[in-house]
Amino acid sequence: MIPYGRQEITEADISEVEKVLRSDFLTQGPTVPRFEKSVASYCGASNAIAVNSATSALHIACLALDLGPGDWLWTSPNTFVASANCGRYCGASIDFVDIDPKTYNMSISALSDKLLKAEKLGKLPKILVPVHFAGQPCDMSAIHQLSKRYGFKVIEDASHAIGASYNQIKVGSCKHSDITVFSFHPVKIITTAEGGMALTNNKELADKMFRLRTHGITNEKKKMKQRPENQIWNYQQIDLGFNYRMNDIQAALGLNQIKRLDHYVESRHKIAKLYDKEFKNLSITTPWQAPFAYSSYHLYPITIKTDSNIKIQKKIYDELRNNDIAVNLHYIPVHRHPYYEKLGFKKNDFPIAEKFHLEEISIPMYAILEDEHQYHVIETLKKVITA
Repeated sequence: MIPYGRQEITEADISEVEKVLRSDFLTQGPTVPRFEKSVASYCGASNAIAVNSATSALHIACLALDLGPGDWLWTSPNTFVASANCGRYCGASIDFVDIDPKTYNMSISALSDKLLKAEKLGKLPKILVPVHFAGQPCDMSAIHQLSKRYGFKVIEDASHAIGASYNQIKVGSCKHSDITVFSFHPVKIITTAEGGMALTNNKELADKMFRLRTHGITNEKKKMKQRPENQIWNYQQIDLGFNYRMNDIQAALGLNQIKRLDHYVESRHKIAKLYDKEFKNLSITTPWQAPFAYSSYHLYPITIKTDSNIKIQKKIYDELRNNDIAVNLHYIPVHRHPYYEKLGFKKNDFPIAEKFHLEEISIPMYAILEDEHQYHVIETLKKVITA
């Protein structure tokens, strides 16, 4: 079965992990800071905080920005549930902004209209979480301008997009946002098995996130409450934090993987280019790329040119899987999940995202996709579409 995404683990990766296994530190050692420095340097950001998942990174990012009850977080409905759940963890209310029909990212026009209405109602978001779907960056310059006008903070959910660029600026630089979050799940561009990272150029936010990932504990004397000099207080809990740390074993894998990041993204572009060429005359839509964006191509989502006939999508999905091609769907719109429907969301609230869900199929896209496997995907899809 050809998966829709998978990791590459090399002998060099295994060797680096083995070094940590034979070292004095399996966790809270020197490898995590080295990995953080490597990612921050690659992206051009000042600070990086490694954690055990992108979900954890989103959570502490929201807390660092003081999101709480009575506040609103807006995000895209076309994403994994974590992009919205992070706000719920903080007790905030959630709303969504429909997607652009070409990029499948948050629509700037829909966002502008929604902000105008929210301002009149006194319900502006405290935090906006634009999602770089499939690895293509959102229009961050436009979002940044709106954030200045309306006063909300921006967390880029770049779980799909390490290695991507916006106007030749690396995603993760935080030039247009307060915080950027990456995922290192095995199907992502590089992996630490599980893991995530938050990047920021704001030292105060970075310090808060560092504490929150480790139980809210600090050992910085200037931040600790004074105690009698004859008592030993070499650390204090000053916030309610979590055990969200990444361990050194994971960081060792990430450190070696990031050496191949640009190569991985280039390989994904090569695969996408062949797909684009081979599918040009089929009755499907291939991923459109905005002129300002250089995608990391985490996914290659095709859409079936129908009148949202779910039977057609399911037929193609099933036939591809029957031919050993493990295609997937990205995503069930977040607002249509039962949990969010209980909060009042319903069908047709965000029609473009819902239409996309009924037409989209993610076909295999990963850096080590073999030529013969890609051609199997191409030929099988051609047969299925034209049958």
